[in-house]
Amino acid sequence: MREANIKKMLFITCSIFSVLLIAFIITSFMYNKQEETQLSKFDANVVKEYNSEKVSENAEQEMIKEEPIKEEEQKRVAVNTSEIEEKVQEERKEETKQQAEVNKPEETVETNTKPEESQATTPKFIKPVEGEIIQEFAKSNLVYSSTLGEWITHYGIDIKADKTTVVKASSKGIVKYIKNDPRYGLTIVIEHTGGYKTVYANLLSTEFVVVGEEVSEGQTIGTVGTTSTFEVLDDPHLHFEILKDDEYLDPQLMLN
Repeated sequence: MREANIKKMLFITCSIFSVLLIAFIITSFMYNKQEETQLSKFDANVVKEYNSEKVSENAEQEMIKEEPIKEEEQKRVAVNTSEIEEKVQEERKEETKQQAEVNKPEETVETNTKPEESQATTPKFIKPVEGEIIQEFAKSNLVYSSTLGEWITHYGIDIKADKTTVVKASSKGIVKYIKNDPRYGLTIVIEHTGGYKTVYANLLSTEFVVVGEEVSEGQTIGTVGTTSTFEVLDDPHLHFEILKDDEYLDPQLMLN
């Protein structure tokens, strides 16, 4: 009988303990569930606030970016407008100018410019050395050469002068050649305006000028010598020629 009571007491105790344990487990589960729900709500609120702040920040940045763009567009529009206005004004000025030219009465002035042009392109020539002309220009007739002992053409004039006499440029021009010609000896060629050239041959020296140098009328270019093999038996003299477009001219007709 006593043993039966003990078993009954143990069963009751175990039952109570089991009920308490189950109640504890249920309570713990409910508590944890509530905590998770609150945490979820909290996280959702945090995320929502973060997203809201991010959106606001992005919107401010976009506004900041748009402001310079709008200012730049306004400046560009202002510049384009100014350019268009200037272009329109220029076109109006051009139209006014053209209209004035159309309405301008025609003026008829007859002028003969050919002589002036001829005078402008024909240089003035002076005698390159003072002295007697001992051999004249002979292009269409023959003259006798004492050195060669025969009758020949002579495309220049020979001006008698003492050896070392200064030779001057006959006109303004540019030194084209300085050479030792096998027939005419030391020679200087000067180019002038209008296709003219002057030739100075039978020189003793040419060191006063260089090729490419611009010389003025009367400038010293050399000295008289006896270097021409074709005229070596003649007295010291300057052999002088004038050409126009590579055609020989009579220097006596050109000298002033």
